[in-house]
Amino acid sequence: MAARSAPSCHLRLEWVYGYRGHQCRNNLYYTAAKEIVYFVAGVGVVYSPREHRQKFYRGHSDDIISLALHPERVLVATGQVGKEPYICVWDSYTVQTVSVLKDVHTHGIACLAFDLDGQRLVSVGLDSKNAVCVWDWKRGRMLSMAPGHTDRIFDISWDLYQPNKLVSCGVKHIKFWSLCGNALTPKRGVFGKTGDLQTILCLACARDELTYSGALNGDIYVWKGINLIRTIQGAHTAGIFSMNACEEGFATGGRDGCIRLWDLTFKPITVIDLRETEQGYKGLSVRSVCWRGDHILVGTQDSEIFEIVVHERNKPFLIMQGHCEGELWALAVHPTKPLAVTGSDDRSVRIWSLVDHALIARCNMEEPIRCAAVNVDGIHLALGMKDGSFTVLRVRDMTEVVHIKDRKEAIHELKYSPDGTYLAVGCNDSSVDIYGVAQRYKKVGECAGSLSFITHLDWSSDSRYLQTNDGSGRRLLYRMPGGKEVTSKEEIKAVHWASWTCVSGLEVNGIWPKYSDTNDINSVDGNYVGQVLVTADDYGVVKLFRYPCLRKGAKFRKYIGHSAHVTNVRWSHDYQWVISIGGADHSVFQWKFIPERKLKDALHIAPQESLAESNSDESDSDLSDVPELDSEIEQETQLTYHRQVYKEDLPQLKEQCKEKQKSATSKRRERAPGNSIRLHFIHGYRGYDCRSNLFYTQIGEIVYHVAAVGVIYNRQQNTQRFYLGHDDDILCLAIHPLKDYVATGQVGRDPSIHVWDTETVKPLSILKGYHQYGVCAVDFSADGKRLASVGIDDSHTVVLWDWKKGEKLSVARGSKDKIFVVKMNPYVPDKLITAGIKHMKFWRRAGGGLIGRKGYIGTLGKNDTMMCAVYGWTEEMAFSGTSTGDVCIWRDIFLVKTVKAHDGPVFSMHALEKGFVTGGKDGVVALWDDSFERCLKTYAIKRADLAPGSKGLLLEDNPSIRAISLGHGHILVGTKNGEILEVDKSGPITLLVQGHMEGEVWGLATHPYLPICATVSDDKTLRIWDLSPSHCMLAVRKLKKGGRCCCFSPDGKALAVGLNDGSFLMANADTLEDLVSFHHRKDIISDIQFSPGSGKYLAVASHDNFIDIYNVVSSKRVGICKGATSYITHIDWDSRGKLLQVNTGAKEQLFFEAPRGKKQTIPSVEVEKISWASWTSVLGLCCEGIWPVIGEVTDVTASCLTSDKMVLATGDDLGFVKLFRYPAKGKFAKFKKYVAHSTHVTNVRWTYDDSMLVTLGGADMSLMVWTNEMESYREKKSCDSEESDIDSEEDGGYDSDVTRENEISYTIRALSTNIRPMLGVKPHLQQKEPSVDERQGVVRPPVSRAPPQPEKLQSNNVGKKKRPIEDLVLELAFGYRGRDCRNNVHYLNDGDDIIYHTASVGILHNVATGTQSFYQEHNDDILCLTVNQHPKFINIVATGQVATAPSVHIWDAVNKQTLSILRCSHSKGVCSVSFSATGKLLLSVGLDPEHTITIWRWQEGTRIACRAGHNQRIFVAEFRPDSDTQFVSVGIKHVKFWTLAGRALLSKKGLLSTLEDARMQTMLAVAFGANNLTFTGTISGDVCVWKDHILCRVVARAHNGPVFAMYTTLRDGLIVTGGKERPSKEGGAVKLWDQELRRCRAFRLETGQGTDCVRSVCRGKGKILVGTRNAEIIEVGEKNAACNILVNGHVDGPIWGLATHPSRDFFLSAAEDGTVRLWDIADKKMLNKVNLGHAARTVCYSPEGDMVAIGMKNGEFIILLVSSLKIWGKKRDRRCAIHDIRFSPDSRYLAVGSSENSVDFYDLTLGPTLNRISYCKDIPSFVIQMDFSADSRHLQVSSGCYKRHVYEVPSGKHLVDHAAIDRITWATWTSIMGDEVMGIWSRHAEKADVTCACVSHSGISLVTGDDFGMVKLYDFPCPEKFAKHKRFLGHSPHVTNIRFTSGDRHVVSAGGDDCSLFVWKCVHMPH
Repeated sequence: MAARSAPSCHLRLEWVYGYRGHQCRNNLYYTAAKEIVYFVAGVGVVYSPREHRQKFYRGHSDDIISLALHPERVLVATGQVGKEPYICVWDSYTVQTVSVLKDVHTHGIACLAFDLDGQRLVSVGLDSKNAVCVWDWKRGRMLSMAPGHTDRIFDISWDLYQPNKLVSCGVKHIKFWSLCGNALTPKRGVFGKTGDLQTILCLACARDELTYSGALNGDIYVWKGINLIRTIQGAHTAGIFSMNACEEGFATGGRDGCIRLWDLTFKPITVIDLRETEQGYKGLSVRSVCWRGDHILVGTQDSEIFEIVVHERNKPFLIMQGHCEGELWALAVHPTKPLAVTGSDDRSVRIWSLVDHALIARCNMEEPIRCAAVNVDGIHLALGMKDGSFTVLRVRDMTEVVHIKDRKEAIHELKYSPDGTYLAVGCNDSSVDIYGVAQRYKKVGECAGSLSFITHLDWSSDSRYLQTNDGSGRRLLYRMPGGKEVTSKEEIKAVHWASWTCVSGLEVNGIWPKYSDTNDINSVDGNYVGQVLVTADDYGVVKLFRYPCLRKGAKFRKYIGHSAHVTNVRWSHDYQWVISIGGADHSVFQWKFIPERKLKDALHIAPQESLAESNSDESDSDLSDVPELDSEIEQETQLTYHRQVYKEDLPQLKEQCKEKQKSATSKRRERAPGNSIRLHFIHGYRGYDCRSNLFYTQIGEIVYHVAAVGVIYNRQQNTQRFYLGHDDDILCLAIHPLKDYVATGQVGRDPSIHVWDTETVKPLSILKGYHQYGVCAVDFSADGKRLASVGIDDSHTVVLWDWKKGEKLSVARGSKDKIFVVKMNPYVPDKLITAGIKHMKFWRRAGGGLIGRKGYIGTLGKNDTMMCAVYGWTEEMAFSGTSTGDVCIWRDIFLVKTVKAHDGPVFSMHALEKGFVTGGKDGVVALWDDSFERCLKTYAIKRADLAPGSKGLLLEDNPSIRAISLGHGHILVGTKNGEILEVDKSGPITLLVQGHMEGEVWGLATHPYLPICATVSDDKTLRIWDLSPSHCMLAVRKLKKGGRCCCFSPDGKALAVGLNDGSFLMANADTLEDLVSFHHRKDIISDIQFSPGSGKYLAVASHDNFIDIYNVVSSKRVGICKGATSYITHIDWDSRGKLLQVNTGAKEQLFFEAPRGKKQTIPSVEVEKISWASWTSVLGLCCEGIWPVIGEVTDVTASCLTSDKMVLATGDDLGFVKLFRYPAKGKFAKFKKYVAHSTHVTNVRWTYDDSMLVTLGGADMSLMVWTNEMESYREKKSCDSEESDIDSEEDGGYDSDVTRENEISYTIRALSTNIRPMLGVKPHLQQKEPSVDERQGVVRPPVSRAPPQPEKLQSNNVGKKKRPIEDLVLELAFGYRGRDCRNNVHYLNDGDDIIYHTASVGILHNVATGTQSFYQEHNDDILCLTVNQHPKFINIVATGQVATAPSVHIWDAVNKQTLSILRCSHSKGVCSVSFSATGKLLLSVGLDPEHTITIWRWQEGTRIACRAGHNQRIFVAEFRPDSDTQFVSVGIKHVKFWTLAGRALLSKKGLLSTLEDARMQTMLAVAFGANNLTFTGTISGDVCVWKDHILCRVVARAHNGPVFAMYTTLRDGLIVTGGKERPSKEGGAVKLWDQELRRCRAFRLETGQGTDCVRSVCRGKGKILVGTRNAEIIEVGEKNAACNILVNGHVDGPIWGLATHPSRDFFLSAAEDGTVRLWDIADKKMLNKVNLGHAARTVCYSPEGDMVAIGMKNGEFIILLVSSLKIWGKKRDRRCAIHDIRFSPDSRYLAVGSSENSVDFYDLTLGPTLNRISYCKDIPSFVIQMDFSADSRHLQVSSGCYKRHVYEVPSGKHLVDHAAIDRITWATWTSIMGDEVMGIWSRHAEKADVTCACVSHSGISLVTGDDFGMVKLYDFPCPEKFAKHKRFLGHSPHVTNIRFTSGDRHVVSAGGDDCSLFVWKCVHMPH
């Protein structure tokens, strides 16, 4: 039976031969101590060349593949592969973990790099997106993450000369990253013409934005910024794998085996060719290079490490070598010397000295080697090959003795016999050949019994037997040398084996887990002397077992380090070492064996710290050496706390059920009742499955928990206060060291921990997101800043929190088995212990991880279950209480001694100043001295000791003690039976609180005229409780069986109790003594009721579907009610005592006549008229409304009606107590709901006078007493929950602007589609038509004598040299986004500047000069803008945009620097942003379906909290101006008051109930006042005034229309409101109010509009700034009410028409809003506007600039005279929109193009009658643009089928001759079609088009606008497809028109969606 415990000896890793050169690079460095750090397999190695010593870092659980060195060169970061790979940062000096970074990457970590000061670390994953992640590694926190590239990334580096910049490179790319906020933004390197686009393998950053990179072809590419500026060709002849920068310069290493050194400017210094040196060989490839001073380290592909001294560079020194590529399988040890032999698929055989730790011989063979053996005399070495041959060498000089090939398949195993005469050779073709050594290896026998490949062989000591194992797991024996199979059991038993390396066989049964596939253990080797066995398996684990080990599932010690398969393992000849070899990691590990006797002295070899424990005694054995678990603990470990429905799931379930309700809610639903209840007292304490959950607070109150409630009990006044923030069972409670705050953890799918204040009972922080199912233990640190918690998920996760910030600091998997307790070290905040089932672990924090070490028991004790633990008087000492009654004393992680403390488990333990107190299952409290030497005093909890003031009775003596706490001169004790007792030091015991014991509680009855109630429970007790002020248990009686129901007789003298075995009894209500009992049924009695009046009859309902009626006086059964198809749940009598109403489990409502029991059918109409003595039914029309929307998932279990028949209280399966107005007809009635019980509420009863409601929790065993507060009594108290499952169906009001804003769907620019309904094939995809010459086959000579082709375009500035335009700079933007955004205009710089936005640009506009500057970093439309009001953050602006994954930018308004970018989880867009009072936090609201609200710490880019806001649109959310934790959100039928608690967002809905007739309207704006006042503007024009979250006043009709904007002035508290109003004498759309919104002054906006609609207000010094729906920004003076319009814009888009004046800097725009506006670029303003009354589509100046033609959407066109703005003429010849209108250059003709596929010509010389003279026929689609030729004789038209046509003027004849067309010179060019502009069509235009174009007056530049909102600049002509261009962003989707102004000074572009006009300044190239 020895195998039941792990062996007590130990292995220590002593040396690793090898280095990982394959598939890794840049993984070899010098540390500060001049040691060399690298990795191999799963081990980090620190090698000291001076001392020839290795240290190992073993914190990884799989292969390490990346390594980075901290700039101070002591710390190392390594990354591993695996499903959940992590990064370890460790100290190369102590080889201890400093930090663990995890939970982000998948697959593996490919690259790592530290930044310049070593604070941050960047990592790249191996996932499909190659994620790049930046860490604050000390705190273990991820700062930012972004997808890296679609293909592999090979290297990443921080730019050491520029902060927040990184460079990464890989397959065919290089990327330059910048980190801002939490956003990592890449720019791809531009290879350009300088070098080929190819794979970049490594890089190094230098000064002046230079980056050097090594390419696959051996060139070095030099980058400046993101552009490739030069290449250094042929730096190496093949790929450059490694580049290392140091003070002197750079070193590079390549596949060509060369090292090159370069100076700091990358001029070559020297070359070292390793292939040419004496150690070199052909094919040597350098993977890693490190240059320090005069030493260079080189790592190669073939696992060698060279050290080169620069001045002796032809003599490299080999400091490490290992096997190269290919698997490593062969291992043999020398029989007499400390040598090991290995052979591998790299065809080399190597001999290692185990003493000198060096390779002493190497020989290369012809074939890959698979096995090896050394003869007994140590002379011959046999090697088995992969091709079926074997070779024998002399060990001395490696010369060949013999080479034999008898087989075709690999030789997997061979062994010499112990007498040296035979060699057995096992082959993969399932045969073993025997060769005679002396006969020059002649074959002498063959064993052929196996059916599968041979895996292992062993000889018997006398060399007469051979045993084999094969691939099928069979073990066979043969006689030697002939090879006959042996089958006799006796013969087999008698054999003694010389060695044991077989994996199957009786002696090694125990190495196999109980349920395992038999081929994952690759090798074993028995050490007969030490009686241990070592094994190697496929999981990289080396294990030690006792030998022999006979029973499956033996205990072991395990050692990790190898990566995947450990292929072979052997003891050295003298058993000093174990050698193991790794298949894929090519490494040889040498372990020192430390036998048992040495271990006692060697406590210093404390178990190796690691994340995966390397010396664990884990095994799957049931036969453990732990005694049977105590019954209580057994019960507790079986509790799962899983719920069918978690409270978190309710909103989703409700949504799913919404469809059903739609139909039901058409009827007007009953209001919720006016009464409300308030929790008053709870009888109960959760002791049965929780421990140490009872404490004294600072002021001597007692805090504990029961159900979902935290209770604070005042023992002087016998009152309770409650923390009701939890929504499910609380499982644990801990108190802050200052005893004022408490932490409680609950059950839940994503369970939360609440930290709350015992004084105010308010939550301070809510922690969630890392546990599952529940939190079972919590503990505060000694300084109170941190909190540790343990979850009840499968791995019992341990989390360390900074609770105030709500941040997770570290997390780790705790244990497979349940953990009962976590304790933080009071002296060192980074240490903690966890204790649980067979578990005691000591943890320390390392960054984001925790590193655990198992307690080391040694020979002192057994691995016991720990129930409690505390720290002692130093940081080393810890004490734990076990399930066997011992106290274990620990120093560091070692068990020092055990003390017997209790009979049975020690459940609770508490450390005092001088000593300890413990409590156990034996019901004894013991006081101890400070070293557990003496027990000072014991107190037994006995009934006899109860003091007279007790609030109840002890049920039994010595109840099991679950919690102990000391303070205020008393010992506080909590018991398993739910009692809380206070023990005086001198002995008397006072009982304070008690509840039922374990088992469900169902039975409840209230007394007919006294404030008492009775309960009966499955804990087999009947109890009477006093509900009046004394709150205590008056009487208790033990029953033989549990009970489910009880009832007082109408006179209150008798009490009937129904039991679970089908019997019931009647007891005296005062003494609880039996009066009479009956047993007529077999199943549970579920309800029992006396008839009203004299109580003559007793109805008894049972689960076997019957109701028995008894005559109470005669004690006889007089009737049976039959006919129910299911068990009975509720019964009620009518007030005459003649009729019974019955509910059954099948949801039947039945009626029976009493006393006979005849079934009656009563129509539902009649039921209502019957007067019932009581109502506890949950069925029927009267209570149809009590069933929730999610009725399938949950049942309503109980109900009770008040005696005035007004209010129905119900209890349900989800733990809700609800109040309904009675009768609750119609589905889904409104209600008030209260959460305090955890799961099922089993029963509810009103007391006789309705003053109290008593409720029972089934599983939480608590009895809760609620006081009923009548409507009149509630002095506007807000303890209420006014909930209903469905939002009210009243609409929130209607307004067209609100509806538009709510329903708008924002186009994401990248997904935009074409604005014109084009059909046909895009120009760049059309087949080119052959020219005339090509058609006729004419071949022209290259130099034509024909006259030169005319200019394409007539040039207007012929005199000047033509200068191409090289850039456009945004100079002006006319436009403001007011139509669907708000609160987006603000003052800056004391009112000198204003800031606002349009399209995707933020605009800073100077009020005095009108000059503008722009923030252009957004890549899509801005939707919201806010300004930071805190003086520390002056001029800081935040803007949020539209996008699938939108971002918020925080920027400096003056210098336009981006300070932070926050990538949000809101999909669609960000619609509101707000800064907190300190300016440090930012709130953002999304447009996603949940309308998520997120809080950011914007400077760091960290997301603090995020929560779904509301199911309908939220318009605004704003922080209170004086708070960083409180904010308010408003939206469609929604106002919510939010609090940020730690990382959690808590919300309260606004309560309307206090005001009559108040209804929830759509809220549009919010402002704030002092004393927690909040003002919200509504859609009806009212303003609601809220105190906290309760509506206290309504300012009716503050505006006539919706109140869209409100602004709180911080300096004087005055409030500005803006609304939608018709201007009138008194009213105005802007009003200024006092601080309480009582008086106001109105301002009129003199805009001349019919209605003013204000969207934004802001108040500066004496001025109010107003933004309107009509895109105006107006400044209103407070004194004189004068209006000054600062900004104008078009109201509605698109702006289709655009025309620039022929000679001046003016331009015209025409838009859908029916206006044409004239703009002056020089004066930066709108000069004039004309209202046309219809949408305008196009506009054009005459060549002299004296006339303007305007085309309308309705087919009309108008000609105006510019001087007088009089109409010269107008005409309507078409019925649909005019798309373009043009004057001919000679001013004679007017061409009008329309969507009726036509162009009409008008002769202007004929005067203003405007008769059409002709038109162009057969245009295949609508007209887009037109251009006249310079001579006015031709017109080109581009049409909606992507075609360009040319017509003669004025005949309208179609011109098709290409040659003729090519000769035309055009006056203007605005066409998007034609060969000359083929290059403007981009590859990506599947859905979106180029919409407009314009060629400059000089004829050499071309600008275009497109559906993506881009303006692009090309050279003209651009006939080549996909021409080069520059692009300019700013517009929203769809640029509709674009023009050059005169002299090509500016470009004007017009926007579609954004109704904005942008003026770009042209930057011409210098001459």
